Amino acid sequence: MVPDPESPQGEATRLLRALAPGRGGAGDGPEAERLWELVYDTLRGLANRMLASERAGHTLQPTALANEAYMRLIQQDEVQWQDRAHFLGVATQVMRRLLVDWARGHDAAKRGGGWQRVTLVDDVLAGPASSLDILALDQAMTRLAAEDARAARVAELRMLGGLSVKETSEVLGIATRTVEKDWTLARLWLARALADEPGA
Repeated sequence: MVPDPESPQGEATRLLRALAPGRGGAGDGPEAERLWELVYDTLRGLANRMLASERAGHTLQPTALANEAYMRLIQQDEVQWQDRAHFLGVATQVMRRLLVDWARGHDAAKRGGGWQRVTLVDDVLAGPASSLDILALDQAMTRLAAEDARAARVAELRMLGGLSVKETSEVLGIATRTVEKDWTLARLWLARALADEPGA
């Protein structure tokens, strides 16, 4: 669905397209500032959902994650931006990569440390804990993707991005019934995989 160009979502989509590197766009200037205003709350909310709890002296805050994700998003040259759901889908992938990179770089020697944990939307794995080690989750999702790429993408969008079933169906271009089926499969698969992870 193409957003109304007069709406904030439509304006954001137009600016994303205009700022793409392949179209001569730049990551600064009034257009980039306006885009940041339009998408900041969305990215900050996504970052808040992905990050669990703070540790004293930690530098990766939701604002920093949102800012870094924004810089990566406006550098996407091959993405044909469609709507809010599509934007959230790509933003979820970008933030997942950023969190995994941070976890590997800053806490590799102490796996399971305080800031490698991400909040799961609505306790989706129905376990007693509300957060998981991002590296363990990333490894489990990568293994799931090798077996069922679509189910892994559904899990990423639902668990990390907080997208609804309807939004997930729009991002992936599949029926809501298919999303629900894949979501059930992914939850069961990931719950079993993560139960075998030490400290997960």
